[in-house]
Amino acid sequence: QVQLVESGGGLVQAGGSLRLSCAASGDTVCIATMNWYRQAPGKGRELVASITSGGTTDYVDAVKGRFAISRDNAKNTMYLQMNSLKPEDTAVYYCSADLATDVTMNCLYYAVAYWGKGTLVTISS
Repeated sequence: QVQLVESGGGLVQAGGSLRLSCAASGDTVCIATMNWYRQAPGKGRELVASITSGGTTDYVDAVKGRFAISRDNAKNTMYLQMNSLKPEDTAVYYCSADLATDVTMNCLYYAVAYWGKGTLVTISS
């Protein structure tokens, strides 16, 4: 299993920046893809950005050019650098990890996802 803890949320003015962190513990060597999701009040949870173990990244169109996802496997930590923040970025941001099977690493997971409890990001105008 994997435990995930988000941090770095807060209240900033539009145009400002924040860096979110997600600290992972447990079977971290079994993590294939890590993701940042967000959920605004009254809205469903949406995928914001993802990064694979090989470093491939993907972003939702609304944050392209403003957000950057990265991961430090040695530190078992994922980051989301958020620049040029807009009021519509206000949401609870969640970290998730997708675990995969890898016999060489003694990983025996199939389509298992773990979630953190979230960190609140509020952007004022």
